[in-house]
Amino acid sequence: MTPAEPDEPAEFDEPSTPEGRAATVLAAVAARGGTLATAESLTGGLLGATLTAVPGASEVYVGGVVAYATRLKVTLLGVPEEVIARHGVVSGECVSAMARGVAARTGAEWGLATSGVAGPGEQDGVPAGTVWVAAAGPTGVAVRRHDLPGDRARVRRAACLAALDLVMEMAPTA
Repeated sequence: MTPAEPDEPAEFDEPSTPEGRAATVLAAVAARGGTLATAESLTGGLLGATLTAVPGASEVYVGGVVAYATRLKVTLLGVPEEVIARHGVVSGECVSAMARGVAARTGAEWGLATSGVAGPGEQDGVPAGTVWVAAAGPTGVAVRRHDLPGDRARVRRAACLAALDLVMEMAPTA
């Protein structure tokens, strides 16, 4: 597959592209009459942008919170301060709370969250490329850790794909 030219529409039916995976996720959630919201830290809105690149995303995607600063994870997403004090913001516990928090605060059936270190250097002793993703939905909460190679842009893109894949694990197509 060749990349789309700037004036050409993106290919939304190719699951190997970020937009293709987003389209698959949106269709799976829509098939169940559900909605989806995002809580992003290291991806800084890239996950929401990937979802909204798909035509018709507004039928499923209700919105997102970019909580880059620790205090916003607490105030906007309801991550308990104890979780951050004990486990840090780059942890499964934090990203799980972020996913549950964004779903609760937006009324979405599904909450999807990302946190990690995009690089180039480490953060609080956590190496670059360490990424946590979580999905919270009607079937429970799933959390995955990934150690992703590459530069900052590649880590952020791969984190989005990992988050989308996690939703598909929990909400496969009917």
